[in-house]
Amino acid sequence: MEGPFNSVICLRSTHEFLFLLIISFLCTLTWPCIEAVATQELLKGFEATPNPSIPSFQPLLNDSSSKFSLGFLRVNSTQLALAVLHVPSSEPLWLANPTTLTRWSDRTKVFFNGSLVISDPRTRVFWSTETQGDKLVLLNDSNLQIQKNLDDSNTTVLWQSFNFPTNTLVETQNFTSTMTLISSNGLYSMRLGTDFIGLYAKFDSNSDQIYWKHKALQVKAQIIEGNGPIHLRVESDGWLGMYQNGTTPPVDVESFNSFQRSLDGLLIVRLEPDGNLKANYWDGSSWVEDYQAIRETCDLPNPCGSYSLCTPGSGCSCLDNNTDSSSGQCSGSHFNDLCADPKTRNDMKVLRRAGVEVPFKELMSYETTPSLVECEDTCEKNCSCFGAVYNKASGFCYILDYPIQTLLGVGDDSKVGYFKMREETSKKKVNAGLGVGIGFLGGAIVCLIGAIGLGSYKIWKSRRGVNRILEEEAGGVISGPYKDLASASFRSIEMCSSRSDR
Repeated sequence: MEGPFNSVICLRSTHEFLFLLIISFLCTLTWPCIEAVATQELLKGFEATPNPSIPSFQPLLNDSSSKFSLGFLRVNSTQLALAVLHVPSSEPLWLANPTTLTRWSDRTKVFFNGSLVISDPRTRVFWSTETQGDKLVLLNDSNLQIQKNLDDSNTTVLWQSFNFPTNTLVETQNFTSTMTLISSNGLYSMRLGTDFIGLYAKFDSNSDQIYWKHKALQVKAQIIEGNGPIHLRVESDGWLGMYQNGTTPPVDVESFNSFQRSLDGLLIVRLEPDGNLKANYWDGSSWVEDYQAIRETCDLPNPCGSYSLCTPGSGCSCLDNNTDSSSGQCSGSHFNDLCADPKTRNDMKVLRRAGVEVPFKELMSYETTPSLVECEDTCEKNCSCFGAVYNKASGFCYILDYPIQTLLGVGDDSKVGYFKMREETSKKKVNAGLGVGIGFLGGAIVCLIGAIGLGSYKIWKSRRGVNRILEEEAGGVISGPYKDLASASFRSIEMCSSRSDR
């Protein structure tokens, strides 16, 4: 009786075990697929915080090809940026908050409630798209979109990252006249004019100096005034197209090295921290340079630093010839705005240097003056002028209304620079110390002379007292200086005459 009953129980137990095992196996197989589908769009109610154990990038949302990912990017160990990354190269293509980063903290969070929001406990809402969408998706071209459902099959785009580029454009991305590309250090920007691409430098809070300009050649099409602004588009077969309406025909073509070649990897255009505009493509293992707007180092806006000289073929040096430019810091630091603080004139000195020229001079304004003296005088009287460069041959006086950066070194001494500089602090201290030392030395000499004079007076006074005593004891006749002897002899004769009369 017991044998068959036990066999049935064992058989049932075995079937149940196999059934559970198969179910567990199937769940294990399907779980990654369910997770992958979930991370390709974010719906209302999504919330995430940075994981303290993650060293670099924490993905939150992927595109369907897994080439791009939205997530937390750790910056300088302690800061956080919400970024879209090119996964194969780990290169950030877009940042939600490029100018101001929040903290990498488990109290910082990102959530989607119709708007994509970065929340920081100190500032509450740190950054927001300010939309009322239904879902967040990342497309296969790296474009991040907030979409709103119109019905079961149709959606509309309320917001997209392609309308707010940071320092990078990707292939097929449009760049319009309302947008600005800004380098990662915030010093340089790219904007569109009516018929040109312009690169601008922000050397201080008041400057916006254009240093590179590419005007449309208008070979295949003409720019028609009043027919709308121009826009750029990064074309996947290796060129930067400038258009006025639509995408054909272009009013200008700026070709790359890969022009009209089919590329398998991603093509990007980026405004670099040195101010150059470059194109690169991904070859599967590394980025390959495909284009650069500025080919010569000395033509960059500031290749050698402040108060420096860039000479083609020779490299960097310092304007004053006294500082080693390889240290990365030439002598002569920037000073406060003389217009706002006239007292800084006391801290100013002037440096003159022949054989210098302003960079990108064809894009700079100038005045015509009859002499170098008048050019210098124009700058000296202008509180917003940091320096001037004068061409004796043409009479052109270039006024530099921004802090002195890198100048061009040329072999022509008729081109002369006049530069305002802050007096070095160390020299001030040396001069002050020297003045104090001289003052102490002068005081010591005066005291010494006074002491010698006082001693001499006391000795003279003491001798005079002794002479009087001797004179009294000797009856008034003592040897001494000619004047004393004469008076003593006169008294002696007078005394003798008196005695003989008696």
